[in-house]
Amino acid sequence: MFNFFDSNREDVGLLLSSVKKFCDTHIEPNYDTWETDGIFPKSLWHKLGESGFLCIDIPEKYGGQGADPELAMSVPSAITYENYGSVSVGMSVHSDIVAHYILNLGTEEQKQTYLPKMASGDYIGAIAMTEPAAGSDLQGIKTHAKFDGSNWVINGSKTFITNGQHADLVIVAAKTNLEAKGSSGISLFLVEADNEGFSRGRNLEKLGLHSSDTSELFFNELKVPESALLGGEDKGFISLMEELPRERLALAVNAVAAIRGMLDITSNYAQEREAFGKPISQFQHLRFKFAEMETKYRLNSAFIKECLNLFQTNSLDTGTASMAKLASTEAQCEIADTCLQMFGGYGYMKEYPISRAFADARIQKIYGGTSEIMLELISRDSFSNKS
Repeated sequence: MFNFFDSNREDVGLLLSSVKKFCDTHIEPNYDTWETDGIFPKSLWHKLGESGFLCIDIPEKYGGQGADPELAMSVPSAITYENYGSVSVGMSVHSDIVAHYILNLGTEEQKQTYLPKMASGDYIGAIAMTEPAAGSDLQGIKTHAKFDGSNWVINGSKTFITNGQHADLVIVAAKTNLEAKGSSGISLFLVEADNEGFSRGRNLEKLGLHSSDTSELFFNELKVPESALLGGEDKGFISLMEELPRERLALAVNAVAAIRGMLDITSNYAQEREAFGKPISQFQHLRFKFAEMETKYRLNSAFIKECLNLFQTNSLDTGTASMAKLASTEAQCEIADTCLQMFGGYGYMKEYPISRAFADARIQKIYGGTSEIMLELISRDSFSNKS
């Protein structure tokens, strides 16, 4: 049982025990098949909801449990530690991102309509920002929406959308003021997937996170009512920036959980695998590599816990969240490579869990803002604080 925050809280311990049992019962027996198929079944979302693992830090009146962020982020991190990254990534998008956009930006009607369904797993959430020609740079989005007097009419396309095949509800970023410069004039819309004019492209094949469905989405004269506007007209970019610290903190927590999982897998293997008549864990070079990796784990873990404390007091700024995301995901990818190397040729075989952890790690430096974007944001804060 993985306890990222080293918490002595009884509720955390009980929750993590339940998550471990859920993984052993509902995920482990089927995960390899799902990874081969490129998607896990929608029924798993219902089971997650029935078990109380979705949107747990949403207030009780909206179907959640009113939990604090530590309790909430313990769930996906525990699943990540077990090396089921495809499930934890989808859960984080659904519970940590989409649900909180609605909670923080939505009207009372929007909250009452969607959050209970998301907490139960009846509705699966996705957020559609990235486009074929606009990734980290939201200024370049082409998807647009025009109000015709009765409805907003949305046209455009999105790509690389996590939960795209299963999603029932998608937060769509679209230009609503084509005359506005840069990132101004963007609005957010709550789009239900059964709307006429909404269509899904293929389930994209990826380097890792194979059973996390990732899709292209298309909007062709898609009409949504005025009430589908989330957070106000032309205020989408500001809303996105306000929600990013939580998203990047969640990514950082999962990165450190993945590091711990890889280190434990590799440590066990190194003590069992023999070369030249002794376990490879007795070779000085490998031991020193482990010492370096354990140190990076402890440093990143301590910083992420500091960031969680800041977040819980509404003090986590964009620059600090970007540092957490940058440091932890860069460390995750570096440690994934080092751990795989210790397995030798076996590390390259799909049947060994370190192979999956290695492949799953690479996207961490890209989504949620690339490492290069993180560096730019951090540097802006560094110089603005000294001017």
